[in-house]
Amino acid sequence: MKHRHSIVFWAGVAIFLAAVLSMTQIVRNEYPFFAGYVILQFIALAVAWSILGGYAGYVNFGTNAFFGVGVYTAVALFKATGAPLVVQIAAAAAVGLALGFGVGLLTLRMRGIFFSIATIALAIIIETCVMNWRFVGGAAGIQIQRPPVMAPFDSYVKMLFFVQAVLVVIAVSTARYIQNSRIGRGLQALRDDELAAECTGVPTLKLKLVACMISGALISAAGAPAAMYLQYADPSSAFNLSYSVSALAMALIGGTAHWIGPVLGAILLGSTQQLLAVTISSEVNVLVLGIMLVLFVVGAPKGIIGLLRPRYRLRAGGKP
Repeated sequence: MKHRHSIVFWAGVAIFLAAVLSMTQIVRNEYPFFAGYVILQFIALAVAWSILGGYAGYVNFGTNAFFGVGVYTAVALFKATGAPLVVQIAAAAAVGLALGFGVGLLTLRMRGIFFSIATIALAIIIETCVMNWRFVGGAAGIQIQRPPVMAPFDSYVKMLFFVQAVLVVIAVSTARYIQNSRIGRGLQALRDDELAAECTGVPTLKLKLVACMISGALISAAGAPAAMYLQYADPSSAFNLSYSVSALAMALIGGTAHWIGPVLGAILLGSTQQLLAVTISSEVNVLVLGIMLVLFVVGAPKGIIGLLRPRYRLRAGGKP
């Protein structure tokens, strides 16, 4: 059964990437790629957040810190060496991994609200440092000149759309592997009762540290193409708290008990926000996010996954 699930999963990944690549070759209007890039970015952020926030239950408000670090790692590397996008993303992931290790050592002994406040402080500290870093434009920001696009793409936005789709696949594959591994079972044990998990020999601090490093690396990697997408980077946008709130909200709306939950939440909320931005106003996004979060927390605390799982079990002949 597990082997069959893996075949279905990787077949789905292959179909997804083939569909994305075909779309970049067929569709001429660039707006679907602008909007699709944002939705894919939200999927990557929500899935990456869920590795620590969902599996371990440590509510991390520092998503914007890791995202901003990814943005400015790519900007600094591109300005200093003209490195290609792949190298920028790899460097951002490495810096995010190292930052996750450092932040984890300092904060993961805290629990509950104290850990959440510490992660908010992290974003403020890093943003302040970047605002005073003149090499990357300081508080005024920096304009980015895109390099020539690579084949088979005829537009840089289309190429970024495909790159972000690959990052989504990497994030989802990593989250799925962790969920089904001993690391995932250990994280779920400490989420249920950390003291009991420690008493039974689960290395809780080590597991939390691994989760923080992987989550940080994936978030920073997802942020690396953002400067090329906008052709501009400034600290207030790169370290915007909305990234943290959106990633948290999407994971909670989709459900944190399974890797598919953040994917569903990000697709639902991201698509709704993009639709509202076109038809009404981008200012309505925050209102919609708040209303949907309240509705799901009150009416469906386990998210979309919690609503779908009983029906799936009934159809499968199991007990709800």
